[in-house]
Amino acid sequence: MAEIRNYTLNFGPQHPAAHGVLRLVLELDGEVIERADPHIGLLHRATEKLAEHKTFLQSVPYMDRLDYVSMMCNEHAYVLAIEKLLGIQVPERAQYIRVMFDEVTRILNHLLWLGAHGLDIGAMTVFIYCFREREDLMDAYEAVSGARMHAAYYRPGGVYRDLPGRMPQYSASKWKNEKDVRALNENRQGSLLDFLEDFTNRFPKYVDEYEELLTENRIWKQRTVGIGVVSPERALALGFTGPMLRGSGIEWDLRKKQPYEVYDRLDFDIPVGKNGDCYDRYLVRIEEMRQANKLVKQCIAWLRANPGPVMVDDHKIAPPTREEMKLGMEQLIHHFKLVTEGMHVPEGEAYGAVEAPKGEFGVYLISDGANKPYRMKLRAPGFAHLSALDEMARGHMIADAVAIIGTQDIVFGEVDR
Repeated sequence: MAEIRNYTLNFGPQHPAAHGVLRLVLELDGEVIERADPHIGLLHRATEKLAEHKTFLQSVPYMDRLDYVSMMCNEHAYVLAIEKLLGIQVPERAQYIRVMFDEVTRILNHLLWLGAHGLDIGAMTVFIYCFREREDLMDAYEAVSGARMHAAYYRPGGVYRDLPGRMPQYSASKWKNEKDVRALNENRQGSLLDFLEDFTNRFPKYVDEYEELLTENRIWKQRTVGIGVVSPERALALGFTGPMLRGSGIEWDLRKKQPYEVYDRLDFDIPVGKNGDCYDRYLVRIEEMRQANKLVKQCIAWLRANPGPVMVDDHKIAPPTREEMKLGMEQLIHHFKLVTEGMHVPEGEAYGAVEAPKGEFGVYLISDGANKPYRMKLRAPGFAHLSALDEMARGHMIADAVAIIGTQDIVFGEVDR
Protein backbone atom coordinates (compact mmCIF):
# COMPACT_ATOMS: atom_id res chain seq x y z
CA MET A 1 0.00 0.00 0.00
CA ALA A 2 1.29 3.48 -0.88
CA GLU A 3 2.66 5.48 2.01
CA ILE A 4 0.67 8.63 2.79
CA ARG A 5 2.91 11.69 2.87
CA ASN A 6 2.20 15.23 4.03
CA TYR A 7 1.60 17.51 1.12
CA THR A 8 2.40 21.19 0.74
CA LEU A 9 -0.05 23.91 -0.22
CA ASN A 10 0.66 27.48 -1.28
CA PHE A 11 -1.85 29.72 0.50
CA GLY A 12 -1.51 33.08 -1.30
CA PRO A 13 0.00 35.44 -2.35
CA GLN A 14 -3.07 36.08 -4.51
CA HIS A 15 -5.52 34.46 -2.12
CA PRO A 16 -8.39 36.78 -1.10
CA ALA A 17 -8.05 35.84 2.58
CA ALA A 18 -4.25 36.23 2.66
CA HIS A 19 -4.73 39.99 3.23
CA GLY A 20 -2.42 41.41 0.63
CA VAL A 21 0.78 39.70 -0.27
CA LEU A 22 1.29 36.85 2.20
CA ARG A 23 2.63 33.61 0.78
CA LEU A 24 1.86 30.99 3.37
CA VAL A 25 3.36 27.56 2.70
CA LEU A 26 1.19 25.05 4.56
CA GLU A 27 2.34 21.51 5.25
CA LEU A 28 -0.81 19.45 5.53
CA ASP A 29 -1.82 16.09 6.87
CA GLY A 30 -5.10 15.76 5.04
CA GLU A 31 -6.96 18.90 6.12
CA VAL A 32 -4.89 19.49 9.27
CA ILE A 33 -2.01 21.97 9.32
CA GLU A 34 1.26 20.38 10.48
CA ARG A 35 3.40 23.46 9.78
CA ALA A 36 2.79 26.98 8.49
CA ASP A 37 5.66 28.89 6.94
CA PRO A 38 4.95 32.55 6.10
CA HIS A 39 7.05 33.94 3.25
CA ILE A 40 7.18 37.70 3.45
CA GLY A 41 8.96 40.54 1.70
CA LEU A 42 6.67 40.81 -1.33
CA LEU A 43 5.81 44.40 -0.37
CA HIS A 44 9.29 45.46 0.74
CA ARG A 45 9.88 49.07 -0.28
CA ALA A 46 13.03 49.93 1.73
CA THR A 47 11.28 52.68 3.72
CA GLU A 48 14.00 52.67 6.38
CA LYS A 49 16.74 53.08 3.78
CA LEU A 50 14.83 55.73 1.82
CA ALA A 51 14.49 57.80 5.00
CA GLU A 52 18.27 58.19 5.11
CA HIS A 53 18.12 60.15 1.86
CA LYS A 54 15.15 62.35 2.72
CA THR A 55 14.88 65.32 5.06
CA PHE A 56 13.04 64.68 8.33
CA LEU A 57 9.88 66.29 6.97
CA GLN A 58 9.92 64.46 3.64
CA SER A 59 9.67 61.10 5.39
CA VAL A 60 6.31 61.94 7.05
CA PRO A 61 4.22 60.81 4.03
CA TYR A 62 6.21 57.53 3.91
CA MET A 63 4.85 56.73 7.38
CA ASP A 64 1.26 56.81 6.09
CA ARG A 65 2.13 54.07 3.66
CA LEU A 66 3.49 51.62 6.23
CA ASP A 67 0.39 50.41 8.03
CA TYR A 68 -1.88 51.91 5.39
CA VAL A 69 -5.00 51.28 7.48
CA SER A 70 -3.89 53.35 10.49
CA MET A 71 -2.14 56.21 8.80
CA MET A 72 -1.92 58.98 11.40
CA CYS A 73 -0.76 56.64 14.17
CA ASN A 74 2.39 55.82 12.17
CA GLU A 75 3.08 59.51 11.63
CA HIS A 76 2.61 60.05 15.35
CA ALA A 77 5.40 57.65 16.37
CA TYR A 78 7.73 59.25 13.83
CA VAL A 79 7.12 62.84 14.91
CA LEU A 80 7.38 61.80 18.59
CA ALA A 81 10.87 60.42 17.94
CA ILE A 82 11.94 63.64 16.17
CA GLU A 83 10.47 65.78 18.98
CA LYS A 84 12.44 63.77 21.56
CA LEU A 85 15.64 64.51 19.64
CA LEU A 86 14.74 68.19 19.27
CA GLY A 87 13.69 68.42 22.92
CA ILE A 88 10.58 70.47 22.16
CA GLN A 89 7.17 70.69 23.80
CA VAL A 90 4.19 70.54 21.43
CA PRO A 91 1.33 73.05 22.03
CA GLU A 92 -1.47 71.55 24.10
CA ARG A 93 -4.10 72.02 21.40
CA ALA A 94 -1.94 70.11 18.91
CA GLN A 95 -1.61 67.27 21.44
CA TYR A 96 -5.38 67.00 21.80
CA ILE A 97 -5.84 67.10 18.02
CA ARG A 98 -3.28 64.29 17.67
CA VAL A 99 -4.96 62.15 20.33
CA MET A 100 -8.37 62.75 18.74
CA PHE A 101 -7.12 61.66 15.32
CA ASP A 102 -5.24 58.69 16.80
CA GLU A 103 -8.55 57.46 18.17
CA VAL A 104 -10.42 58.22 14.94
CA THR A 105 -7.70 56.15 13.23
CA ARG A 106 -8.18 53.33 15.76
CA ILE A 107 -11.88 53.19 14.89
CA LEU A 108 -11.04 53.26 11.14
CA ASN A 109 -8.56 50.40 11.58
CA HIS A 110 -10.86 48.23 13.66
CA LEU A 111 -13.75 48.79 11.25
CA LEU A 112 -11.67 47.54 8.34
CA TRP A 113 -10.39 44.65 10.45
CA LEU A 114 -13.91 43.66 11.51
CA GLY A 115 -15.29 43.89 7.97
CA ALA A 116 -12.44 41.89 6.44
CA HIS A 117 -12.28 39.31 9.26
CA GLY A 118 -16.04 38.81 8.99
CA LEU A 119 -15.85 38.47 5.21
CA ASP A 120 -13.04 35.88 5.47
CA ILE A 121 -15.14 33.73 7.79
CA GLY A 122 -18.30 34.22 5.74
CA ALA A 123 -20.20 37.11 7.37
CA MET A 124 -20.96 39.36 4.42
CA THR A 125 -23.23 42.02 5.95
CA VAL A 126 -20.74 43.25 8.56
CA PHE A 127 -18.33 44.26 5.82
CA ILE A 128 -20.87 46.58 4.23
CA TYR A 129 -21.92 48.02 7.59
CA CYS A 130 -18.31 48.79 8.57
CA PHE A 131 -17.59 50.62 5.35
CA ARG A 132 -20.64 52.81 5.88
CA GLU A 133 -19.04 54.24 9.05
CA ARG A 134 -15.53 54.40 7.59
CA GLU A 135 -16.85 56.80 4.98
CA ASP A 136 -17.70 59.43 7.64
CA LEU A 137 -14.28 59.17 9.28
CA MET A 138 -12.53 59.34 5.90
CA ASP A 139 -14.38 62.61 5.36
CA ALA A 140 -12.91 63.89 8.64
CA TYR A 141 -9.43 62.94 7.40
CA GLU A 142 -10.11 64.70 4.12
CA ALA A 143 -11.47 67.86 5.76
CA VAL A 144 -8.36 68.24 7.88
CA SER A 145 -5.60 67.22 5.46
CA GLY A 146 -7.04 67.12 1.95
CA ALA A 147 -6.52 63.35 1.56
CA ARG A 148 -8.86 60.52 2.47
CA MET A 149 -6.11 58.11 3.50
CA HIS A 150 -2.51 59.30 3.35
CA ALA A 151 -2.98 62.42 5.39
CA ALA A 152 0.60 63.60 6.17
CA TYR A 153 -1.09 65.81 8.77
CA TYR A 154 1.23 65.52 11.78
CA ARG A 155 4.41 67.59 11.81
CA PRO A 156 7.44 67.64 14.11
CA GLY A 157 6.27 70.35 16.52
CA GLY A 158 2.50 70.00 16.10
CA VAL A 159 0.07 69.50 13.25
CA TYR A 160 -0.11 70.98 9.75
CA ARG A 161 -3.04 73.32 10.44
CA ASP A 162 -5.91 73.90 12.84
CA LEU A 163 -9.23 72.09 12.47
CA PRO A 164 -11.42 73.52 9.68
CA GLY A 165 -14.39 75.70 10.63
CA ARG A 166 -16.70 74.13 8.05
CA MET A 167 -17.11 70.75 6.41
CA PRO A 168 -17.08 70.23 2.64
CA GLN A 169 -20.63 69.86 1.26
CA TYR A 170 -22.12 67.52 -1.30
CA SER A 171 -23.67 69.25 -4.31
CA ALA A 172 -26.50 68.06 -6.53
CA SER A 173 -25.58 66.13 -9.70
CA LYS A 174 -27.23 63.81 -12.19
CA TRP A 175 -26.64 60.96 -9.70
CA LYS A 176 -27.87 62.75 -6.59
CA ASN A 177 -30.93 65.00 -6.56
CA GLU A 178 -31.51 67.99 -4.23
CA LYS A 179 -33.42 65.94 -1.65
CA ASP A 180 -30.66 63.31 -1.33
CA VAL A 181 -27.99 66.00 -1.11
CA ARG A 182 -29.91 67.83 1.64
CA ALA A 183 -30.00 64.62 3.70
CA LEU A 184 -26.27 64.00 3.10
CA ASN A 185 -25.34 67.56 4.10
CA GLU A 186 -27.52 67.61 7.21
CA ASN A 187 -24.67 66.92 9.67
CA ARG A 188 -22.10 68.92 7.65
CA GLN A 189 -23.52 72.34 8.40
CA GLY A 190 -21.08 73.13 11.22
CA SER A 191 -17.35 72.65 11.81
CA LEU A 192 -15.32 69.44 11.75
CA LEU A 193 -15.82 69.13 15.53
CA ASP A 194 -19.62 69.31 15.07
CA PHE A 195 -19.40 66.63 12.38
CA LEU A 196 -17.28 64.33 14.56
CA GLU A 197 -19.52 64.94 17.57
CA ASP A 198 -22.52 63.90 15.53
CA PHE A 199 -20.60 60.74 14.54
CA THR A 200 -19.65 59.90 18.14
CA ASN A 201 -23.30 60.19 19.18
CA ARG A 202 -24.37 57.76 16.45
CA PHE A 203 -21.47 55.31 16.63
CA PRO A 204 -22.33 53.26 19.78
CA LYS A 205 -25.59 52.22 18.09
CA TYR A 206 -23.62 51.03 15.06
CA VAL A 207 -21.29 48.95 17.25
CA ASP A 208 -24.41 47.37 18.79
CA GLU A 209 -25.47 46.43 15.25
CA TYR A 210 -22.16 44.63 14.61
CA GLU A 211 -22.46 42.82 17.93
CA GLU A 212 -26.03 41.82 17.11
CA LEU A 213 -24.78 40.24 13.90
CA LEU A 214 -21.76 38.44 15.37
CA THR A 215 -21.30 38.23 19.13
CA GLU A 216 -23.87 35.52 19.85
CA ASN A 217 -23.96 34.19 16.29
CA ARG A 218 -23.59 30.40 16.38
CA ILE A 219 -21.50 30.16 13.21
CA TRP A 220 -19.24 33.04 14.26
CA LYS A 221 -18.57 31.39 17.62
CA GLN A 222 -17.92 28.00 16.03
CA ARG A 223 -15.34 29.64 13.76
CA THR A 224 -13.57 31.70 16.46
CA VAL A 225 -13.96 30.15 19.94
CA GLY A 226 -10.92 28.02 20.82
CA ILE A 227 -9.12 28.87 17.56
CA GLY A 228 -5.57 30.23 17.66
CA VAL A 229 -5.26 30.11 21.44
CA VAL A 230 -2.17 31.86 22.85
CA SER A 231 -1.41 31.66 26.57
CA PRO A 232 -0.42 34.88 28.39
CA GLU A 233 3.14 33.57 28.89
CA ARG A 234 3.57 32.71 25.21
CA ALA A 235 2.01 36.01 24.11
CA LEU A 236 4.67 37.87 26.13
CA ALA A 237 7.48 35.62 24.94
CA LEU A 238 6.46 36.02 21.29
CA GLY A 239 6.55 39.82 21.54
CA PHE A 240 2.83 40.38 21.08
CA THR A 241 1.45 43.88 21.68
CA GLY A 242 -1.94 45.56 21.32
CA PRO A 243 -5.18 43.53 21.11
CA MET A 244 -3.20 40.31 20.47
CA LEU A 245 -1.56 40.64 23.91
CA ARG A 246 -4.64 41.99 25.70
CA GLY A 247 -6.76 39.21 24.18
CA SER A 248 -4.54 36.75 26.07
CA GLY A 249 -5.32 38.51 29.36
CA ILE A 250 -2.32 40.83 29.82
CA GLU A 251 -3.28 44.40 30.58
CA TRP A 252 -0.58 46.27 28.66
CA ASP A 253 -1.39 49.48 26.82
CA LEU A 254 1.18 52.22 26.17
CA ARG A 255 -1.54 54.87 26.55
CA LYS A 256 -1.82 53.88 30.24
CA LYS A 257 1.60 52.39 31.07
CA GLN A 258 3.81 54.93 29.26
CA PRO A 259 1.41 57.82 28.58
CA TYR A 260 2.31 60.17 25.74
CA GLU A 261 0.60 63.43 24.68
CA VAL A 262 -2.48 63.91 26.92
CA TYR A 263 -3.67 60.33 27.48
CA ASP A 264 -2.97 60.61 31.23
CA ARG A 265 -5.66 63.32 31.47
CA LEU A 266 -8.35 61.33 29.66
CA ASP A 267 -10.72 58.74 31.05
CA PHE A 268 -10.82 55.35 29.31
CA ASP A 269 -10.57 51.63 30.10
CA ILE A 270 -8.39 48.85 28.69
CA PRO A 271 -10.44 45.81 27.59
CA VAL A 272 -8.74 42.48 28.35
CA GLY A 273 -9.61 38.96 27.19
CA LYS A 274 -9.58 35.71 29.18
CA ASN A 275 -8.97 32.80 26.83
CA GLY A 276 -6.57 34.21 24.24
CA ASP A 277 -8.56 32.85 21.28
CA CYS A 278 -9.90 34.57 18.16
CA TYR A 279 -13.25 35.27 19.85
CA ASP A 280 -11.65 37.09 22.80
CA ARG A 281 -9.53 39.20 20.46
CA TYR A 282 -12.72 40.07 18.58
CA LEU A 283 -14.39 41.19 21.83
CA VAL A 284 -11.33 43.23 22.83
CA ARG A 285 -11.32 45.13 19.53
CA ILE A 286 -15.06 45.76 19.66
CA GLU A 287 -14.71 47.27 23.14
CA GLU A 288 -11.68 49.27 21.96
CA MET A 289 -13.92 50.93 19.38
CA ARG A 290 -16.32 51.98 22.14
CA GLN A 291 -13.44 53.32 24.26
CA ALA A 292 -11.95 55.19 21.28
CA ASN A 293 -15.34 56.79 20.69
CA LYS A 294 -15.38 57.91 24.33
CA LEU A 295 -11.87 59.41 23.93
CA VAL A 296 -12.84 61.30 20.76
CA LYS A 297 -15.79 62.81 22.67
CA GLN A 298 -13.52 64.04 25.48
CA CYS A 299 -11.07 65.57 22.97
CA ILE A 300 -13.91 67.36 21.13
CA ALA A 301 -15.13 68.89 24.41
CA TRP A 302 -11.63 70.15 25.28
CA LEU A 303 -10.88 71.47 21.77
CA ARG A 304 -14.15 73.45 21.69
CA ALA A 305 -13.27 75.24 24.92
CA ASN A 306 -9.56 75.88 24.30
CA PRO A 307 -8.46 77.61 21.10
CA GLY A 308 -4.74 78.18 20.64
CA PRO A 309 -1.66 77.50 18.49
CA VAL A 310 -1.21 74.08 16.87
CA MET A 311 2.49 74.40 15.98
CA VAL A 312 5.62 75.33 17.95
CA ASP A 313 6.68 78.94 17.60
CA ASP A 314 10.23 78.18 16.48
CA HIS A 315 11.11 79.04 12.90
CA LYS A 316 14.01 76.60 12.91
CA ILE A 317 11.36 73.83 13.01
CA ALA A 318 8.08 75.29 11.74
CA PRO A 319 7.91 77.69 8.79
CA PRO A 320 6.55 81.22 9.40
CA THR A 321 3.10 82.06 7.98
CA ARG A 322 2.86 83.14 4.34
CA GLU A 323 2.02 86.64 5.48
CA GLU A 324 5.09 86.97 7.71
CA MET A 325 7.27 85.40 5.04
CA LYS A 326 6.23 88.02 2.50
CA LEU A 327 6.82 90.95 4.87
CA GLY A 328 10.08 90.20 6.72
CA MET A 329 13.54 89.35 5.41
CA GLU A 330 14.41 87.11 8.37
CA GLN A 331 11.19 85.12 7.96
CA LEU A 332 11.88 84.74 4.23
CA ILE A 333 15.30 83.27 4.99
CA HIS A 334 13.81 80.89 7.58
CA HIS A 335 11.18 79.78 5.09
CA PHE A 336 13.71 79.30 2.30
CA LYS A 337 16.10 77.29 4.49
CA LEU A 338 13.31 75.09 5.85
CA VAL A 339 11.88 74.33 2.42
CA THR A 340 15.18 73.70 0.63
CA GLU A 341 17.29 72.14 3.37
CA GLY A 342 14.88 71.12 6.13
CA MET A 343 15.46 71.32 9.86
CA HIS A 344 18.66 70.14 11.50
CA VAL A 345 18.10 67.72 14.35
CA PRO A 346 20.69 67.54 17.18
CA GLU A 347 22.95 64.50 17.41
CA GLY A 348 21.60 61.58 19.39
CA GLU A 349 19.17 58.70 19.26
CA ALA A 350 15.53 58.39 20.27
CA TYR A 351 12.72 55.85 20.23
CA GLY A 352 9.16 57.08 19.82
CA ALA A 353 6.38 54.54 20.33
CA VAL A 354 2.61 54.79 20.18
CA GLU A 355 -0.18 52.34 20.92
CA ALA A 356 -1.23 51.91 17.30
CA PRO A 357 -4.46 49.98 16.60
CA LYS A 358 -2.44 46.80 15.89
CA GLY A 359 0.00 47.10 18.81
CA GLU A 360 3.16 49.00 19.67
CA PHE A 361 4.40 50.88 16.62
CA GLY A 362 7.85 52.31 17.30
CA VAL A 363 10.34 54.45 15.39
CA TYR A 364 14.00 54.37 16.40
CA LEU A 365 15.96 57.30 14.99
CA ILE A 366 19.67 58.07 15.05
CA SER A 367 20.67 61.61 14.11
CA ASP A 368 24.20 62.80 13.36
CA GLY A 369 23.19 66.46 13.49
CA ALA A 370 22.32 66.68 9.79
CA ASN A 371 19.01 67.44 8.09
CA LYS A 372 18.37 63.72 7.43
CA PRO A 373 18.24 60.74 9.80
CA TYR A 374 21.50 58.75 9.99
CA ARG A 375 19.48 55.58 10.59
CA MET A 376 15.83 54.71 11.07
CA LYS A 377 14.42 51.44 12.36
CA LEU A 378 10.71 50.71 12.50
CA ARG A 379 9.15 48.40 15.07
CA ALA A 380 6.05 47.00 13.35
CA PRO A 381 3.58 45.15 15.60
CA GLY A 382 2.39 42.90 12.76
CA PHE A 383 5.88 41.45 12.26
CA ALA A 384 5.95 39.78 15.69
CA HIS A 385 2.38 38.57 15.27
CA LEU A 386 3.02 36.99 11.87
CA SER A 387 6.09 35.16 13.17
CA ALA A 388 3.80 33.38 15.64
CA LEU A 389 1.46 32.17 12.89
CA ASP A 390 3.09 28.73 12.77
CA GLU A 391 2.58 28.17 16.49
CA MET A 392 -1.02 29.44 16.37
CA ALA A 393 -2.06 27.39 13.33
CA ARG A 394 -0.60 23.96 14.17
CA GLY A 395 -3.23 21.28 14.58
CA HIS A 396 -5.98 23.46 13.12
CA MET A 397 -7.82 23.02 9.81
CA ILE A 398 -7.07 25.02 6.64
CA ALA A 399 -10.27 27.04 7.19
CA ASP A 400 -8.98 28.04 10.64
CA ALA A 401 -5.77 29.43 9.11
CA VAL A 402 -8.03 32.06 7.52
CA ALA A 403 -9.54 32.95 10.90
CA ILE A 404 -6.07 33.17 12.48
CA ILE A 405 -4.70 35.46 9.75
CA GLY A 406 -7.83 37.58 10.22
CA THR A 407 -7.49 37.81 14.00
CA GLN A 408 -3.85 38.93 13.70
CA ASP A 409 -5.00 42.01 11.76
CA ILE A 410 -1.97 41.95 9.49
CA VAL A 411 -1.06 44.67 7.02
CA PHE A 412 1.97 44.03 4.87
CA GLY A 413 3.00 47.63 4.43
CA GLU A 414 4.40 47.57 7.97
CA VAL A 415 5.49 43.92 8.05
CA ASP A 416 7.65 44.21 4.91
CA ARG A 417 8.45 47.94 5.28
